[in-house]
Parts: sequence; structure tokens; C-alpha cells
Amino acid sequence: MKKEYRVKKSSEIEKIVKDKQSKANKNFVIYKRENHDNSHFRFAVSVSKKYGNAVERNKIKRQVREIISKFDIIDIFDVFVVVKVSSKGITFKEIKDSITSLIKKLNILR
Repeated sequence: MKKEYRVKKSSEIEKIVKDKQSKANKNFVIYKRENHDNSHFRFAVSVSKKYGNAVERNKIKRQVREIISKFDIIDIFDVFVVVKVSSKGITFKEIKDSITSLIKKLNILR
């Protein structure tokens, strides 16, 4: 996934969280915010240091990015995914199912 699809600045992430449009389950929290300034959707992934060492955190971030990149998300949205510590040790299929259910609940797919 290209870097232009990522939300980088912490101020932008704060705006997404402050908008308070989110869905959660035991493994993830996904926030959404409308942003009409961009011609494509953007997203960010956050994993706490409590999750594990850098290798484990980077692995889950890569997996989440891969899953998000396969969705056809409406262009006006910014998405912020928070990985909870309870998701440690789950399989890729469980991660995909969990994120898919949350994205469908948020109504951000075309």
C-alpha cells in the first residue's frame, strides 16, 4: 500500500478519534472520519508497546495494512485502527474476520 494512503500526523489522528465515530470488538477499535480534502481514503494503525516487542508489533501492523488494502473503502474517509493487547496470538484469518465485521458495521464500503 502506498504511503499516500496513510495518516501520518498525530494531529490528524486526534481529529479522527475526537470525531467519536467508532466500532469495537475484543481485538480492535476502528475509528472513522469524513475528510473531503483527499481523493482517496487514508488510514493509520496503532499498536501499544504492551502488545509485545517491535517484531510482534510490526507483524500485526503489516497484517492489518494488508487486510485494509483489500477493501474498497469510500474515498472520503480517514480510518484509524487500534490493535488491542487481547488480539495477541490470534491467527490471520481471525484478524481478517474481526476487521471485516467492524468495517461492515461502520458502513464505509462502496
